[in-house]
Amino acid sequence: MSDALVMGPPARRQTRQAVLLALGTASALGLARFAYGLFLPAMRDELHWSLAEAGAMSTANGLGYLLGALVTAVVVRRLGTAATFRWGMVLTALSLAVTATSDAYPVLVAARAGAGAAGAAVFITGGVIASRLAARAASGTPITVYFAGTGLGIVLGGVGIPPLGDRLHLAWAGLGVAAGLAALLSWGPARAGEDPEMDRKAQAGRETRAAGRVHVRVHVRPLWGIALAYLLFAAGYITYITFLSAYLADRHAPLGQVVLTWTALGLAVMASPALWSRPTAAWPGTRALAVLLGLLSSGAALAMAAPAPPVVLASAIVYGATFMGVPAAVTALIKANTPPADWTAILAAFTTIFAAGQTAGPWLAGLVADHTSTTATLAWTAILCAAAAVVAAFAAPTRRAGAAPAEKTRDVESSTRQ
Repeated sequence: MSDALVMGPPARRQTRQAVLLALGTASALGLARFAYGLFLPAMRDELHWSLAEAGAMSTANGLGYLLGALVTAVVVRRLGTAATFRWGMVLTALSLAVTATSDAYPVLVAARAGAGAAGAAVFITGGVIASRLAARAASGTPITVYFAGTGLGIVLGGVGIPPLGDRLHLAWAGLGVAAGLAALLSWGPARAGEDPEMDRKAQAGRETRAAGRVHVRVHVRPLWGIALAYLLFAAGYITYITFLSAYLADRHAPLGQVVLTWTALGLAVMASPALWSRPTAAWPGTRALAVLLGLLSSGAALAMAAPAPPVVLASAIVYGATFMGVPAAVTALIKANTPPADWTAILAAFTTIFAAGQTAGPWLAGLVADHTSTTATLAWTAILCAAAAVVAAFAAPTRRAGAAPAEKTRDVESSTRQ
């Protein structure tokens, strides 16, 4: 039986908040990052880009994401978790709107980088808020719901972008409007991230910054194997969704197939909480992470094995049902093995690792594809995610770093919750 079926009213309230909070991943990931893959074939043709140049746009987004990951903890110390999430959402919408204003490569690179930086702030702070909701609900459902919001953004892109064809400016403007609406709707639920006790500790952390860095390293070190698997995943998973539409275009896929494939992928992401909420919470160690990575690798390999439409559709469904489960599983592992006061800093550290991987992946895969074919981008995903699965299988934390403080804080939250 899933967690959702046994939750009481307080837990259901936390989950409802997580549903609106999930508009953060819908915007920052589904619209601002992954929807670019739908634009890639038309932008490559209209603007005469090579696959390496097209991949460099995702690299710019990854570099911005890396910068955002590096500064988010500092911003949270100054503004708080909820405010950082909210303004990250606003800046994401503005970056998408700017993308609609020009065809100049430097402008597009800057806009993609800006979307990446804002998206990192949303991703990290939203993960912290979702983790706090999960602790209050005594359920992993809010975390998986939060990450599943990415699927909504993918569905919106899959339904709305391909029919517009080469009307790129209109399509980008539409994404900006959708991201603005997501910022408005998630503004209230972000208040769930306000935790006076955690904010007080974060503020005190400014006074002991050097000691804080040492403290975070102490908690990250036992998770080094998970961090390595996350790096390989980041470098691998992004190439599939970046180049999927180009792969379909090279095979002259009709509009209906493109829309169906992307919509099915997005719906699979939205369904992933029902599949992975319990395994992520209940399976011991890194088992859920390793299984997710193995299935993700298999899904990418499936499209290479036979490029027939039904097989590609099945590949997209497997990919969609697993890839956002990976950061959810990593977040759950961090939550289980570190004290809540360190979640923001450690999530930021892991997001920095993640950003480094996804920055290099698309550009390198694009270079390889320019000398071979777009099939190479699927092979890239399959190989790196398979390697990540092997690493994760042997990457159990060496100790439960801070588990007792985490449990203690959960008890405090439960006793003070109204």
